[in-house]
Formats: sequence, structure tokens, C-alpha cells
Amino acid sequence: MSLQIVFLGTAAGVPTTRRGLPAILVKRESEQLIFDCGEGIQRQMLLTGENPNRSLKIFITHMHGDHVLGLPGLLQTLSLLNRERKLDVYGPPKIKDFLQAIKKTVQFVLTFPLEIHEIEDEGIICNEKEYYVEAIWSKHVIPGFIYAYIEKMKPGKFYPAKAETLGVPKGPLWGKLQRGQSVTTKNGHVVRPENVLGHSRKGRKIIYTGDTRPFKRLETFAFEADVLIHESTLGEELTKRAKEYGHSTPGQAATLAKKAKVKKLILTHISQRYKDPNKVLKQAKKIFKNTIVAEDFMKLEVPPLRKKSS
Repeated sequence: MSLQIVFLGTAAGVPTTRRGLPAILVKRESEQLIFDCGEGIQRQMLLTGENPNRSLKIFITHMHGDHVLGLPGLLQTLSLLNRERKLDVYGPPKIKDFLQAIKKTVQFVLTFPLEIHEIEDEGIICNEKEYYVEAIWSKHVIPGFIYAYIEKMKPGKFYPAKAETLGVPKGPLWGKLQRGQSVTTKNGHVVRPENVLGHSRKGRKIIYTGDTRPFKRLETFAFEADVLIHESTLGEELTKRAKEYGHSTPGQAATLAKKAKVKKLILTHISQRYKDPNKVLKQAKKIFKNTIVAEDFMKLEVPPLRKKSS
């Protein structure tokens, strides 16, 4: 299954001529998951060829303006497009108050059901058939969350010869076995998935930090992630300031990526002071080689399921 990350906004605090405000789109076939919702997100989606009027879930990390002020505009745009399908918004405390205040003071009517999930604590906040989204508290200056998109375990490789030997004819019963269901042959013999399948395969894992200082728990949370999207607001020369304002440096993000054994580190939430992102990139690559700095409209394909057995 195709899994792609689209970087809709990669700036910190204020937009620049090159960077919009924070917004990350994760695409699963026809389904979309948006993490943070900076101003002008609907225009950013149009510029990347994405259709916001599809199956959609939105996850807000914290209630700072650069991460949430694009949400009202997106909701209004979806109404003007006559959206009818439900939209789920997940976020930290006060996300309901924010959206209710917008609804009361800005004159537009939603054409679709809006379900707001105010997250009260850590854990799995969205549990779907093939994946789930988990949250842990961040270490920022206000309450917020770090999110993990995690695909559920997939059945291992199917061995047709084994199925035939056990008396399971080619056809619908093979499909059931591949989906992890036991079947019964004509002679009454029960064949279980483990009789004809290899080891289960791990799904893909994407971590999005939002704004946060580095901390030990995040290292565990991000362990062996395929992609770690980590904020990198300020360079090493401003380490003290980064700590004061609840942010991370490139070196801190890279150190965490190395300890967590992630496959790829993407730096985002870049301060406007860094006109040339190579300065940020060099600081991180000294520690973790497989690092890139996100740019607006950049698209990244996440490779298929890992072959490592469990």
C-alpha cells in the first residue's frame, strides 16, 4: 500500500517566502491524515495537487497559533466545496473551545459533521482497522502532544504449496488464510494461518513531534521509526534559548534519532533566521547521516513493509 508524506508547511512561528506554517500530510491511498494546521493550508494542498475534500482526519499538537490557525479556514473551504462526509479533529485541551468560538463568531455553516476529540492523556487516540495513532505529552511551554502513526502487524508471506499439501484448494479459502483467518477443509481438517504463512511483518511507523524539547521518553516512543519528523527551530548556537522556549536544535534531534535507531530524520519547523537550511542540515548530519531538511511541497514515499520478522 502506498504511504506518502507531503510537507505542506515547514516554517516556525511566522511564514516566509519559502515556507508556510506547520502542516504535514500523511497519505494512505485515498485517506489523508493532517498533522497541525498552519494558516493557508488549503492553498498549500492545492499547490501540491492534493484534494482536501477526501477522507480526512486532523491532529493538532498544541494550541499555538502557527499550528492551529489554519483550521478555521480549512473548515470553511470544505463547506464551500459542499463536503458531506464526517471530519474528525483530534487535539489537546481547549481545541473544543477554540472551534466553538470560531463557530459562534465567524458566519459560516458547516455542511458536514465535525467530531472534535479533545485528548486528555497519553495513549492510542485513533484506532482503525489497519493502523492507529498514538500520542504522548510533549515538553513544550504549553500542553501538547507528539503523535505516532503506526501500521498494525501484517500477515507474513503466503506459501501456496503448503496450503495445497494441507488440503486447502486455491480460491476464497486462500484469501481467508492470508487475512489471518483459520479455515476448514472438506475433510474437516482445520488449517490455521500460521500453518501456511511466514512470520508476521511490522507495519510502518511515522513520528511527528510538533514543538518540544528533547526528552528520554521520546527516544523510546520513536524507537525504530521509519521516519522521524522532528522540529529543529534553532541552531546549536542558540541551545540555551531553544531550551527556554521549549524547542530543539538540529544536534538534539539527530542525537535522539541515532539513539532511537530511526531510519530517516526529517527536520522541520525552521526559524526564519536560517535563509540557508544547509547550516541546520550540517549540524544534524555530524551526528545522524540520514537526515534531510524539509521544504514546502516536498513529498516523501515511505518504503513498503519491513522484512524483519517479529
